[in-house]
Amino acid sequence: MFDTATLAAYLVAAAVLVLIPGPGTAWIVTQAATGGTARGVRAAFGLETATLIHALAAGLGLSALLATSAMAFEVLKYAGAAYLIWLGIKAWRSKEDAAPTAAETDAPAVATSDVYLRSVITGVLNPKVALFFLAFLPQFVHPERGYVWLQFLVLGALLSLIGFSHSLMLSFAVGRFGRRFGRHFSSGAGRWKQRVTGSVFIALGLRLAVQQRG
Repeated sequence: MFDTATLAAYLVAAAVLVLIPGPGTAWIVTQAATGGTARGVRAAFGLETATLIHALAAGLGLSALLATSAMAFEVLKYAGAAYLIWLGIKAWRSKEDAAPTAAETDAPAVATSDVYLRSVITGVLNPKVALFFLAFLPQFVHPERGYVWLQFLVLGALLSLIGFSHSLMLSFAVGRFGRRFGRHFSSGAGRWKQRVTGSVFIALGLRLAVQQRG
């Protein structure tokens, strides 16, 4: 379904994007710091469930167009490339730190029984996440190989697995060391993270712009 080069490029890009702190990381840190490891793990399950939902929705919504219409492929390709490059430029110009702040790690967590559902809803209803999936995943999909929706789902599952592994380690670390870890994590974050994020997005956008349908 995927050639080695495509899969390797995707795994590297996905790992880099997961490791760069963002809103999802802040959510995990907040829940684990205020409610312990178990709460952080529940939050991680919820966020990655949302990841799979977005991947499947993108696959079902785009599979027919990508498989049958060369024009749709080109439009999606350039729209996605422009969106990723815009995200990269925005990240480079941003002066705000994407890592969780001390205020966020001190914020009260939702009830333990509601953490999973709240995490799923938060992820699913985030339009920026949906747009990102529409721009990010298609560049690694090959319509000529068939089962486009399945390719989307596999890529989403791999991203979810990487994300969950990262969130799991983060939950255990924060759950053990509590708010002290959260504050240290926050104070160690700097502008370089925004620049790394921006560079990754711009590189992905340029890659998508020169990609051929095959």
